Formats: sequence, C-alpha cells, structure tokens
Amino acid sequence: MKLLNLIFLIPVIGVLTNCTNSSSVKNDDPKDTIWYLGGFVRPADVNPIMKPDSTTTFFDPMSKKMVRWEENDTFNPGAVVKDDTVFMLYRAEDKFGIGIGFRTSRLGLAYSLDGINFTRFPEPVLFPDEDEQKKYEWPGGIEDPRVAVTDDGTFVVFYTQWNRDTPRLGVATSKNLREWQKHGPIFQHAKYSKFMTTPHKSASIVTEVKDNRLVVSKVNGKYFMYFGEHGVHGATSDNLIDWEPVLDSVGNPAKFIDVREGYFDSALTECGPPAVKTDKGILLIYNGKNHNETQFADKRLPTGTYSGGQVLFDKEDPSKVLERMDIPFMRPMEAFEKSGQYADGTVFLQGLVFYKSQWYMYYGCADSMVGVAVYNPKVQSSFDPMPISSE
Repeated sequence: MKLLNLIFLIPVIGVLTNCTNSSSVKNDDPKDTIWYLGGFVRPADVNPIMKPDSTTTFFDPMSKKMVRWEENDTFNPGAVVKDDTVFMLYRAEDKFGIGIGFRTSRLGLAYSLDGINFTRFPEPVLFPDEDEQKKYEWPGGIEDPRVAVTDDGTFVVFYTQWNRDTPRLGVATSKNLREWQKHGPIFQHAKYSKFMTTPHKSASIVTEVKDNRLVVSKVNGKYFMYFGEHGVHGATSDNLIDWEPVLDSVGNPAKFIDVREGYFDSALTECGPPAVKTDKGILLIYNGKNHNETQFADKRLPTGTYSGGQVLFDKEDPSKVLERMDIPFMRPMEAFEKSGQYADGTVFLQGLVFYKSQWYMYYGCADSMVGVAVYNPKVQSSFDPMPISSE
C-alpha cells in the first residue's frame, strides 16, 4: 500500500460533522471526511499531569507488608465524570520486579474540578487481594482500566487481570468509585469458553453523550463492547457482567478490523477509551502500534511507536466498518511521551470524558506518566503532524 508523503494537519470544526463514502481519512482531502473526533491539543505547561509518588504506602495483602504502591510508574488511566468532577482510575506500579509486566499493578483514584489538576487518594482502590480473583490477579495485579457509568449511576470498569500466565479481561462495579465489587473474568460464563485460556484485553464499552456526559448505551437492546489488541473484536451483554463474544460464520471470534502492514497500526490495534455513539455511527478510538520490524512498519514513524487511531462503525451493525484513519491523530511528540519504561514512544489513549462542553483525553506516556489533551469543538484545531517520509 502506497504511503502519502505529506504532513498531516487537519483543521477540525465541530464534532463529527460530515461523513463521506471513503473508507479512510485521506491526508490530501480532509474537508469532506469529518466524522472523527478532534484534534486534541495538549494544554501548555501542564503535562505530565501525574507522575510516580514514592511517599504513598498501603498494606499489601500479597507480601503482608507496607509497600510504596505507585513509586515506579503511574500511567494508562480511565476517566469518568461524577457530580461535575472528573475522576481518574490510573494504573500504578511498585518497584518490585524489573520490566513491563513484571511488577505489581494496582489502580489508584484521583479527582479534578477542572479536568487538569488532580488530587489523589492515598491508597489504591482496586488491587490483588485475598479474594476470589486471586488466581487471576496474583502476582501481576490489575492493569489498564477503562471506566464508564450507566444512567442510574453505576460505575463499571474493565481491566486486565494479570497472573503472569494469561491476561484476561475482568470487570468490577461501584456506586462511589472508591468501593468496588469484583465480578471476575467477563467471559467466565460465556458459551464460547476458549477465552478463559486465551489471552485477551482492552475493552471499550459503547457510550453516548446524554445530558452533557458520557453514559453507557445499548446497541440493538444489548450492551456492546469492542475489545482486543491483535485486531478488534466485539462482545454483548445483558447485565454488564457476563459477556458473549461475537462469533463469525465458523464459530470463531469475529475480527472487525486488523493490523495493516505499512501503517501506524502495523503491529497492534488495541482498543482505547469507551467507544462513543454519534449521529454518524459508533466511534472507536484505538491504540495502533507500529511494527518492530522496519519492513512491515510505517517508515515515517519510529518502530514500536504507539499512536492513536479512529474507526467508525455502523450504529445498527457495530461490526461494519464505515471509515478508518490511515494516519494517527495523536502520536508521541513530547519528551515525556518518548522516555520512561517504553522508550520507543507512547501516547496510550485510554480515558475520555465530555466535560464542560469539551473532550478530555487522558493517556499513558511511555508507560510511566499520565498526560491530558483537550478538544474544544468550538475551536479549530489540528491533528499531530506526521513526519515527511524520506523515501
């Protein structure tokens, strides 16, 4: 597939206006393809908005010791609005173990009255405990939360249960964001039982803007989520707890989009924040990883880079792709996005809220810190520019 050697600077006016019959956003003709969200602007002199903290401690049920639970890294947040306040669930790692995936992850909670400046609670609110989820969450812990809220005020978070054997999607619910009830793996009662032994992660439940906030929304009478990192899959539920994957004609999990050689998402297409239902369709923001091998990668970007993409699905058939970006709308640009645990560069998009008439995106920076970018629908803004190819 031929790559365009242009800088990607798209002015955007309004939220998800015109849509065309094109299958992707083209660099050279953006004016008729405004179905997407953004661009997002990093506020000046505020990022990163969260860094590791070596002063907070709590009693760890695994080691039976006090641990500095967020000393090494704080990253990959989910976010939700409650009572005019933004609440963030963020992943925090201690210093025990070396390398990504070999420390213990717990979920901390923080709140903000402006979407930018956050105050943290001193102890994690979700962590590997002496409970029924021990076999799924010890010793790796709880990773990468995506959080949403229902009309009746029930908060639901989907996260990766990591026992350092098989990563699985788990779910928990809460009424106050501080006390959570774990319900275990989302596919433990599914008719398709293979996901209990097959790695899977990254769930983006469908939401919609209602009364100026994002709330969980049904599709064809059921809750619907996108999930996965090696291609995007789907699942449905009647109760938010028990999920059934969408299967293809031969009985395997259906894959709605896949990785693309030569593009920013040539290695992974990992689902991001909750998907958003709009008048154009269902918008899914996902994290595309550039391939580690140059011959398969987008050569304009460093190998291994995580950048943000968007894809639009049909509202009636949420497996049907209407539009898909060929180039990322956010990519690692700042120094704090290209240093830390993941030095190849990461903007890992995971938290999205509609707050005070603007969109706030919360993301992991190089698996080490948390950043924020804001999209104001009333102001023209541009996507992150793509480097010009040397070829």
